[in-house]
Amino acid sequence: MNALLLVALALLPATGFAAWFWGRTGRNPSGLAAAGVVAASVFGGLPAIYVLLGGELMPWRFPWPVPGGEFHLETDALTAWFLVPLFLLSACAAVYGAGFWRNGIATRRLGNAWLFYCLLVFAMMLVLLARNALLFLFAWELMALSSFFLVVFEQERATVRRPGWIYLGLSQAGAAFLFALLLILGHKANSMDFTHWAWRGVDSPVLAGVLFALAVLGFGAKAGFVPLHIWLPEAHPAAPSHVSALMSGVLIKTGIYGLIRTLTFLGEPAAWWGGTLLGIGLLTAIFGVTFALAQHDLKRLLAYSSVENIGLMAAGLGLGLLGWCLGEPVVGVLGLAAALLHAFNHTLFKGLLFLGAGSVLHATGSRQFEDLGGLLKPLPWTGALFGLGAVALCGLPPLNGFLSELLLMLTAFGSVLSPENPLAVAGLLTVAVLALVSGLAVATFSKAFGATFLGEPRKPTTTPQENTGTMRAAMCILAAACVAVGFFGFMLVTPLQRVVAVLSPQFPKLFPASPSPLVWVSGAGVALLVLVAGLAVWRKTLLARRTVDATVTWDCGYARPHPRMQYTASSFAQPLTALFRALLRNRVRLSPPTGILPTAARLATEAPDLCAERLARPLFARLTTRLARWRWLQHGNVQLYVLYIALTLLALLLWKLR
Repeated sequence: MNALLLVALALLPATGFAAWFWGRTGRNPSGLAAAGVVAASVFGGLPAIYVLLGGELMPWRFPWPVPGGEFHLETDALTAWFLVPLFLLSACAAVYGAGFWRNGIATRRLGNAWLFYCLLVFAMMLVLLARNALLFLFAWELMALSSFFLVVFEQERATVRRPGWIYLGLSQAGAAFLFALLLILGHKANSMDFTHWAWRGVDSPVLAGVLFALAVLGFGAKAGFVPLHIWLPEAHPAAPSHVSALMSGVLIKTGIYGLIRTLTFLGEPAAWWGGTLLGIGLLTAIFGVTFALAQHDLKRLLAYSSVENIGLMAAGLGLGLLGWCLGEPVVGVLGLAAALLHAFNHTLFKGLLFLGAGSVLHATGSRQFEDLGGLLKPLPWTGALFGLGAVALCGLPPLNGFLSELLLMLTAFGSVLSPENPLAVAGLLTVAVLALVSGLAVATFSKAFGATFLGEPRKPTTTPQENTGTMRAAMCILAAACVAVGFFGFMLVTPLQRVVAVLSPQFPKLFPASPSPLVWVSGAGVALLVLVAGLAVWRKTLLARRTVDATVTWDCGYARPHPRMQYTASSFAQPLTALFRALLRNRVRLSPPTGILPTAARLATEAPDLCAERLARPLFARLTTRLARWRWLQHGNVQLYVLYIALTLLALLLWKLR
């Protein structure tokens, strides 16, 4: 099994460089790259599943001629839990990308794109496997750079370059906090190896709190915690759709993984850690779903929805830490399990939704709701699969999203029943917010599906064509996974036991021994499906024996309806967005009808991101002004730059030898 993981790790960059060379020779590298990624996913997925089923893999240690560095890789249950969705989604996205990038793009550019795609998957795999701080930071930076080049794939457009630089800037800011975190931990343990940090703990509560804050800031920037989320709604619409699926489905989860892994280094957690994560999570969830509801761009809506779901994961983790610290370990275990299960499920349905959005863009050339409508007839596969993903995301039975949100709700109810007042209040607040967020999510995706696939086309276009077979196959695999987890989620109880054991050996003993609640939920889902299928067959049988007469009925004055008469996405969401106008601060642009016989009028609304408008942009403007005073250091003289490097190395050496 170890050998298979090493093969997967080596195959990814080899495939990327082969695709790059293939593209340089003028041949389309998409098939080669997709095959390589699928093969690497199979080789890597089998050992990960083996570990989740109870197997053990020996760690690998290879020499690395860097001070404090070592090529140390290890696969525990926590790593395997994130590896499985990584391999599944990266393979599906690669197959989808082979169809998405089939025509109209220069082969040289395609070679570059596939190189960075393979490097991105390789870097995320290495982030999960790394057990050395320097190796982890190397993989983290490689992940940021490769995803940046994928975001700016269409760099000839200014609307793509700007989001790319925003994403890179936030990534580097987060990396700075992580560098400080890992450097302090390495200094305390006198080693950069994670095994020397695990459960060692930090003797000073103040220092432990500082390290926790650094972890929240560093990993939160990648995960998309409010207000560090501003790169998500910018980068996701700019990137190719299958890249957006990979970034939303896996890349942002590396932040959740890193945060959980850091908890194993800090020792016994403090109660305020859980309260902080819970507060951040609930705020992030409300903020994300509210702004998703107000969007006019399909991919931008999905990006804000990812912010919402990251908030739910953080809330589950926060409740878990609170239960752990306040003497309710069962709540602690269930909270952590809910966060982990939702991270797994989010990869499946959000990957499916982004691929569906890509199919809409591929068929129509637009992501704007005002340009779409009536696509269910020409795009039946895309519409059905997108609808299934939307149902899963909304947490409706019997699909996978329902299981993780149910587990989170059960955690919150368990907190409400706790004799500890702080935990009870936290649980009550979580129940209220989760109910609100779930309702708004249903409204958001009712708007997205209705404005895109139902009604009539809002703009005259050529008849859209259904996506290619490879694109459809990738979406079907993810849809089948959403259904399978929803129906057979009880089979994940044992792997979850092994994952939570990474945080504490006593946790598995507190995990519900019987998966009976999930069995009942899954059984109810199967029964519901059988009932619906039976009623459909019965209806078809009855109608087959009858003759149905068709006649003209009263048309209510709409004998010849016009597409402009139907609801727009904005008008559908307006009653709800009006309730949150204090948060959304909608900008309204109205061109009223004029003249005796007016010809046209236009109403447009925009919901600017408050964190970007009121926080990020003023902050970066001031920072730019301050840094401009130091431009005299940038001479363009190579000798001076070498001197800067030498002085820095000398200072580090003196600090080490003091």
